[in-house]
Amino acid sequence: MNFKGAAHKLESADFMTVADELDVDSAALRAVLTVETGGSGFDAAGRPKALFERHYFYKFLADQPDKQAQAVNAGLAYPKWGEKPYPHGSDAVYAEIAAACDIDLDCALRSVSWGLGQIMGNNHKMVGYDNVQDMVNDAMESELNQLRQMAAFIKAAGLLDELQNKNWAGFAKGYNGPQYEKNQYDVKLADAYAKFA
Repeated sequence: MNFKGAAHKLESADFMTVADELDVDSAALRAVLTVETGGSGFDAAGRPKALFERHYFYKFLADQPDKQAQAVNAGLAYPKWGEKPYPHGSDAVYAEIAAACDIDLDCALRSVSWGLGQIMGNNHKMVGYDNVQDMVNDAMESELNQLRQMAAFIKAAGLLDELQNKNWAGFAKGYNGPQYEKNQYDVKLADAYAKFA
């Protein structure tokens, strides 16, 4: 799998349509995109921006001890977030994803955050897909699909009020997890919003 689809870029009108559907300030939505992926859903090779989460891969392989041991030995899995730094550059990230897919395709794709909104593959049902492969295929096609995945996640996770009210700490906690303060996601969101507002 080369993770390359049509890679259609987001049109301004499409962005505004999704912001209107969510009933959010477009600057607030743009702030989230900027903090998550710098505002672009594809890398230079036309693949969805992605981040492979080794601790999720470890967790998802828990009922397959042989595969889990293989992943650990390959440096692709460990039990706790932050044990090793992320690789630098998209090619290095996709090399890890490809190696993980060789061990277990479904668990690997579920262990990656994808596209503009960096939505975890494991949340595929939450954003309206029966399986993670369909979610990834849609992300490969367009940034609009990626933005719609993000919008679906925001609604399903109960974060729409926080985004509408620009409660950046509340939004960051729900969107980025309990470690959001360590990475100052709330501060970054507030700063990005101030830039776009």
